[in-house]
Amino acid sequence: MKFKIVSKGDQRSNNIKATMKQYLTGFDLVYDKEEPDLVISVGGDGTLLEAFHRYVHRLSKTAFIGIHTGHLGFYADWLPSEVEKLIIEIAKTPFQVVDYPLLEVIIRSKTGGKEDRFLAVNETTIKTADGSVVLDVEIKGEHFETFRGDGLCVSTPSGSTAYNKALGGGIIHPSLEAIQLTEMASINNRVFRTIGSPLILPKHHTLMLKPIADRSFLITIDHFTKTYANVKSIQCRVANEKIRFARFRPFPFWDRVRDSFVAEENIDAHLKER
Repeated sequence: MKFKIVSKGDQRSNNIKATMKQYLTGFDLVYDKEEPDLVISVGGDGTLLEAFHRYVHRLSKTAFIGIHTGHLGFYADWLPSEVEKLIIEIAKTPFQVVDYPLLEVIIRSKTGGKEDRFLAVNETTIKTADGSVVLDVEIKGEHFETFRGDGLCVSTPSGSTAYNKALGGGIIHPSLEAIQLTEMASINNRVFRTIGSPLILPKHHTLMLKPIADRSFLITIDHFTKTYANVKSIQCRVANEKIRFARFRPFPFWDRVRDSFVAEENIDAHLKER
């Protein structure tokens, strides 16, 4: 099996990376930066997101697994104290694959030309540095509402626990192929109205966001941000591709949610680990 290790870059993460690389190659696994079967992320969720976007071109062939060395990770579920156990598992046990839905984002320009297509693990957000965001919201080709406010967030089920949750969106199990649209401080008065609630769209529904005014937008894809001008439309839907996670032990989604946001004993254990 071919593997690659991506580190957060701090000393602790780099030490774990070096140790794992030494032992896994000692078990006759091949360290391959270009075409890995398994990408091991050592750091936090941000490190895993970086790894995903680095290997987004080979999602059908590469699986991901994370070790968290910083704050509690939602995707990075192995502890540094479990590295020895994980090394043995990787070397000796074929891993099972659990796949999660992804968000496809297509940005089209009024000037024509090539459209930009992205895949997101967590979400895309649309904001502006110039006044309010004003967008026509279309669902399945039909006008739904005109949004005015600070911005919009479109998230995946796994990303529903990230920025979406902070905005008051619901948590969706990743076995459901859906996307969620959540508002950021919408303007609601006698003149302007929005639905005011998160919307959950199934796989066969396409969301189209069309700017009304000519202005620049700050569009994020996970943790990357880019400024766009002359935007004709931003299309969002459940992607055909999925992210594949390597599993060597059960870790149900709701256990992840509980451990990340509710369980005090896991916080105590994390502090002791540090």
